[in-house]
Amino acid sequence: MRLLFIMLRKELKGYFFNLFGWVVFAFVTAMQGAALSTAMKGFRDAPSQDSLVYSVFNTTLFWFWFLFIFPLITMRLFAEEERSGTLEGLLTAPVRTWQVVLSKYGAAMTFYTLLWIPGYLQFRMYEWVTDIPPAYAPGAMLGAYSIILLMGAAFTAVGCLASALTSSQIIAGLLTIGMLVIQFFLGYVTNIWGEDFRAAGLFHYISSQEHLHYFTRGLLDTRPVVFYLSSAVFVLFITYQVIDYRRWRR
Repeated sequence: MRLLFIMLRKELKGYFFNLFGWVVFAFVTAMQGAALSTAMKGFRDAPSQDSLVYSVFNTTLFWFWFLFIFPLITMRLFAEEERSGTLEGLLTAPVRTWQVVLSKYGAAMTFYTLLWIPGYLQFRMYEWVTDIPPAYAPGAMLGAYSIILLMGAAFTAVGCLASALTSSQIIAGLLTIGMLVIQFFLGYVTNIWGEDFRAAGLFHYISSQEHLHYFTRGLLDTRPVVFYLSSAVFVLFITYQVIDYRRWRR
């Protein structure tokens, strides 16, 4: 475990001692602020029955920048090391393959989690600045950040797999966004084809839009928890197999 934490710390330094990591951090913070400002402007222009949390996260703008987070934070994980030749040295070192995979995934997930702290503080500033009760319930806030972390666990794993499949960061990024966009549009299958086919329940089960819709209303459900965590474990297992194959091939 000590070796795993050493590798995890090394990977985290790659985010915070690199200008690109801070650019991603600034981009996400700016988009969170823009989403909150747009939602508050909508509240000012017209009354709404939805909470502020729901209005911030259930927009097309949110999904546009949210899905692009994952290729940005994962495309360098394995692809850059493969391109520069350092992955070969890492795989021949006295470390386990699962330690390599988990250290990179853990660093990406830690960085992803930290990206949401400014957004949370922006919500709290609503109370501190206006000195009036917040326009959302605590359950909605808990649900929103719970589902964001759950989706992040699975989507970050997808990015790790994409980065492990190629030595090009650009291709890794395109593979990641491609797979996530496909998963996103699968959530609209029932809107297009209706509910009159046997697999309709399956598409509801994997619909990230529906998960976000319910969780931001404070309606917590264990099924998305099982779906995203099991998806993350499965994709990381495939990533492990890909990296392990490279290791023994060498």
